[in-house]
Amino acid sequence: MSDKRKSPLKTALHGMDERAYKMMAMYLQGPCKGAAVVVEDLKAEIDIIDADSVKAKTLLEQRLTESARPIIALSLQELAFENILYVKKPVKTSDLLFALSEARAILSVKKKSDNQVDSCTQNTASRQPQNPVTKPESSLSPEKDPVKKQATNTDEQKKTSKHQTAMQLDEGKFNAFIGSVPGLDVNDPKQFPDAAYNPKDYFQGYVQSALMVAEAKKQVMRLNSGWKPLIIFPHNHEIWLDADDKQLRAFAGVGMNKISGPGMTLTPEESIAASVQESLEKFHDQDAFLWKLAAWTSKGRYPGALDINRPVFLKRWPNFTRLVVTPHALRISALLMASPRTLPEIAEVLKIKPQYVFVFTSSAYALGLIGQAKREADEIVQPSVVKKTEQQGLLSRIIGKLRANKS
Repeated sequence: MSDKRKSPLKTALHGMDERAYKMMAMYLQGPCKGAAVVVEDLKAEIDIIDADSVKAKTLLEQRLTESARPIIALSLQELAFENILYVKKPVKTSDLLFALSEARAILSVKKKSDNQVDSCTQNTASRQPQNPVTKPESSLSPEKDPVKKQATNTDEQKKTSKHQTAMQLDEGKFNAFIGSVPGLDVNDPKQFPDAAYNPKDYFQGYVQSALMVAEAKKQVMRLNSGWKPLIIFPHNHEIWLDADDKQLRAFAGVGMNKISGPGMTLTPEESIAASVQESLEKFHDQDAFLWKLAAWTSKGRYPGALDINRPVFLKRWPNFTRLVVTPHALRISALLMASPRTLPEIAEVLKIKPQYVFVFTSSAYALGLIGQAKREADEIVQPSVVKKTEQQGLLSRIIGKLRANKS
């Protein structure tokens, strides 16, 4: 859907004198074709700040502290603030429109998260009986028994890992959280060919294969790795693992060829052990689990199945309300939703380290959200082989004889 069909973003302007204020308001309506409209501060959805103004530092600190709205900073100098969208002055229409689309994407994620919280609250409230009627205990079925239902809801709430909200990482925490490969600088373009990894060489690959089998058979499956048993519940889209994130992060980076033992086995789980039923806090949402497992396995690398020199595209927007949000993940998503790009191009356009692009790509690819783009011309039209015609052959012979006579 184009921005023309969307309602304009309600924007508050800060740090501008009267002339600059009016000029920016006209610019948003003119060259930006109404993608945003200037409103008073209380009604605004986003903020645009002149970061070169005298009060810029105070304004930025105030906005970051008092408001959760997306911020677009206009400046002659490049800014490197996390959670602030930067547009270089003098402002170009394409740059500002891109920043506005990123701000809209951030608002969309926040709205989805708020709706989920509201829905959860409403569902909880709706479960409370308004006019309770006393019935004999024997007449209540398990589905309609309020005591049984309350116990079920309580059990679901105990699955803390499954219902965790998104965790957002800034650049400072990223390296400690993701880890790195000794002797490899994934941010060095010369080392890009070595910055690829194969998920099948790690626990991630076995988990992905097990998930596909469990989904195809619609059966609870147990993945035995010689480490910790992992149980897959395809009907609920859940995973149970008796390990915390620190343990999983360490195991994720170990190559399977370095592990001694019987190897990986996948077996149907005929009966659920009591330890699983009692340890509800060890349940995980399948997508959230696979997303962070891929991030830890990649250690900032990209999947080897992708050609780094060919564009990739994002099939749909990730559900960031339940995922680990790595640095610049929202900006990368917005850029890829606009058009396919190669991984190095994404880093160059957004002016970020390639490792942020690689780790996002690894997680999104594990969930099937990333695809490799192909040029339509490569599939529709095949270049024809140029054949010499008979006339061209005769002309070539005549020219050849003339050259021979001259010599």
